[in-house]
Amino acid sequence: MSSQRTILVHVSGRDRPGITAGLLGVLADSGVELFDMEQVVVRERLTLDLLLGVDEGDDALKELLFHGFQHDLQLDFEVVEDSSSRASSDRAVVTVIGAALSPAALRDVTRAIADGGGNIDRIVRLSRYPVVSFEFVVVDGDIDRMRTHLVATSGDHGIDVAVQRESLGRRAKRLVVMDVDSTLIQDEVIEMLAERAGCHAEVAEITERAMRGELDFATSLGERVAKLAGTPVEVLDQVGDAITLTPGARTFVRTLKRLGYTVAIVSGGFTAVVDRLAADLGIDHAVANELEVADGRLTGRVIGEVVDRAGKAEVLRRIAATEGIPLEQTVAIGDGANDLDMLAVAGLGIAFNAKPAVRAAADTAVTVPYLDAILFLLGIRRDEVEAADANDPSVVRSGLIPVPGTPPR
Repeated sequence: MSSQRTILVHVSGRDRPGITAGLLGVLADSGVELFDMEQVVVRERLTLDLLLGVDEGDDALKELLFHGFQHDLQLDFEVVEDSSSRASSDRAVVTVIGAALSPAALRDVTRAIADGGGNIDRIVRLSRYPVVSFEFVVVDGDIDRMRTHLVATSGDHGIDVAVQRESLGRRAKRLVVMDVDSTLIQDEVIEMLAERAGCHAEVAEITERAMRGELDFATSLGERVAKLAGTPVEVLDQVGDAITLTPGARTFVRTLKRLGYTVAIVSGGFTAVVDRLAADLGIDHAVANELEVADGRLTGRVIGEVVDRAGKAEVLRRIAATEGIPLEQTVAIGDGANDLDMLAVAGLGIAFNAKPAVRAAADTAVTVPYLDAILFLLGIRRDEVEAADANDPSVVRSGLIPVPGTPPR
């Protein structure tokens, strides 16, 4: 009986059509086994690795070498560990995002991975603008140790680094639930209402007391809404006209919907504004507090149960149950203490431009000012988003496709 060796064949050269087919054609005429293969093309330079099981006396490697010579390819061979005896390894995905990623920052990221016992198996660039991002697929290592080292690196270089276990669960997310104020939009709606109602200073003082822990959310909301009593209802439309979406919000929601995600927004703000946002962006579910109106004016009261910190988490659970989506396949995004329960309940909790306590409690954090940067945490590449937009007539007609190098909408 012939003995078999496991051979790693490393192929490099200028990329052109038919290279991979030609090499596999040589193997098809031989008795070798193909255990694995991986190909990358960077700047028209191809790198292809083939992991083969070759019996002694088989001429397949000679045929490969001759084929490479004929087609101006460089082939290197290495005897490696028998693939059939290797145990499957745990894998993690490290996503790095920054306005710019210097060699020093990436060096320290890779050191942090190594310090956690991880070995980098693959690196993929996810985007070049409006932020730079890379995905590192890591074999083995201790995720908690890697995360500790990577958090320090993130702080040293002012970049975002997320660590997730590579699994079906990571790629099977189906529901995204977002906060609204300072997440989907850049504004705080109640402050905008207070400014138009002439009570901004009083409302700001109540907000400060709540932030100091002197008031819970429901109490602070009730006191702030009471200050709006007598305000004409038209002010709600004025605020709706004035709000500013977070850069990348339209791209983010549009891409999620295109991929079949259910998208929801839940807010401690008000239905008059939140429902309008949901209709504009095509969001599936919208939940917020409802302001009471009588005789064309705000009464200063909220109708029904207040959507507070616990309420947001309950909304996520309810929507997931309604849509038949397990909680581990959900994503929650928020910026404040009011979002903490929701972030904890979701399969992936993301702190977006959040306060330090929220960043510390969330699974991961994004500090760049573009909401669609969260797509990169889900393994979606920028060029995939752009290609889909370019082939979508409604997006082309609307003029929403950004010029390369400019912030997304």
